[in-house]
Amino acid sequence: MIIDLTRLRNKMDSYVTVDEYYSFPKEDLEHTGVTSIDNVHVEGTITLDAIDQICLDLEVSGTMVIPCAITLKPVDYPFAIPIQGTLDELLEEITEKATNYQNSLDILPIIWENILMEIPMRVVSEDAKDIELKGDGWRLITGDEEEENSELSKLKDLL
Repeated sequence: MIIDLTRLRNKMDSYVTVDEYYSFPKEDLEHTGVTSIDNVHVEGTITLDAIDQICLDLEVSGTMVIPCAITLKPVDYPFAIPIQGTLDELLEEITEKATNYQNSLDILPIIWENILMEIPMRVVSEDAKDIELKGDGWRLITGDEEEENSELSKLKDLL
């Protein structure tokens, strides 16, 4: 997502408006736990501050599809991410080297890193919340409840 900064750098415009949609290819989503991210809306402005640093004020919104942690069915997970700061600060956060951005700027690496930070560790679909999570000789123990293993409790008696 390359933004032309020529008019901004030459002081012909005081800001550059960004209003774009982007869909991430499947190759980018490998090893992220996300099935798809389509129609990500990026809108906002790019300006120059008093010392001619590029400042971004963007809002990234969309919906990512993530498999349910229980049923593995796809779950839509909406997100909205504000991105604000100077270009140098934002590139430093993502450890990206600043390339020559005199006349154009690729904001996709900044957007991608911020989306990666928003991916939840676990998503449960609405229809999976009422599923009984037990079977013949087993049941799911959540972090809220602890069950003491009777075999291990016998070891405590020895000490």
